[in-house]
Amino acid sequence: MLTSKIFKKFGKAILLSTLITSSFTFANNALVLQTDFGLKDGAVSAMKGVAFGVSPTLPIYDLTHEVPAYNIWEGAYRLYQTIEYWPKGTVFVSVVDPGVGTDRTSAVLKTKSGHYIVSPDNGTFTLIAERFGIEAIRKIDETKNRLSGSEKSYTFHGRDVYAYTGARLASGEISFEEVGPLLENKIVSIEYQKPSIEGNIAKGTIPILDIQYGNIWTNIDESFLENLNISYGDDVCFTIQQNGNVKYDGKAPYVTSFGEVKEGEPLVYLNSLLQVSIALNVDSFAQKHQIASGADWHIALQKCSE
Repeated sequence: MLTSKIFKKFGKAILLSTLITSSFTFANNALVLQTDFGLKDGAVSAMKGVAFGVSPTLPIYDLTHEVPAYNIWEGAYRLYQTIEYWPKGTVFVSVVDPGVGTDRTSAVLKTKSGHYIVSPDNGTFTLIAERFGIEAIRKIDETKNRLSGSEKSYTFHGRDVYAYTGARLASGEISFEEVGPLLENKIVSIEYQKPSIEGNIAKGTIPILDIQYGNIWTNIDESFLENLNISYGDDVCFTIQQNGNVKYDGKAPYVTSFGEVKEGEPLVYLNSLLQVSIALNVDSFAQKHQIASGADWHIALQKCSE
């Protein structure tokens, strides 16, 4: 009798909790969405609705929806910045697609690390392919992997093709082989200044800004500073250019954290990816000096002469 009363009181809650836990346990992989849509309208919600319609138990997360409009390069970098921290098998849908509706290829790239990226092949794969390698690429067969009833829609492939295909792949409804035909391991790439050393100068790109704080991130990693014999406490001289035009020329100490210089003063530090970055303590370097980012923004740095 006591057992019966306990079940009546708590049994439904326990059963519901078990079902919810089981649902997420058996969901195949996470689906992570990135777009340049913003959150002002219902576009992102529509994509999530399509994914939910494929699998109500599919875990869906956001990378960002604040990529600047049409900025394929930044979309490529945000994937590069994020993917390695997600488990093998995670499916990323990246929609920065100014060529939507044209003959650009819609594809799924599988990295050698076991991650999947669903995206137009328009440069979005550039940094991922270099960083993690290409296991295989498949063209999305839209006769099989497209939201039913969307055939006359030409300007929202993020919802109709990419979110739908990504959800089917992440949930296990289709295998990678069922995405579509295999393509050559070649992608559309965006040209940029790869990190290098010329004499006593390290050169690289400013791929992205730490946008919230206005810090300048580069693609020059810690090893380049070591090769130039730059140690903590040394002054670093650097020049920032856009398309060959000098935008800033100055110097700053190489330190471990922001608080090692006075407020408003510049510093050189390693960011969370252990790459060389430049900042103002409690201020925006980018805003103060009108610095932006992208494949056309370059930096050159060296140890200052004593």
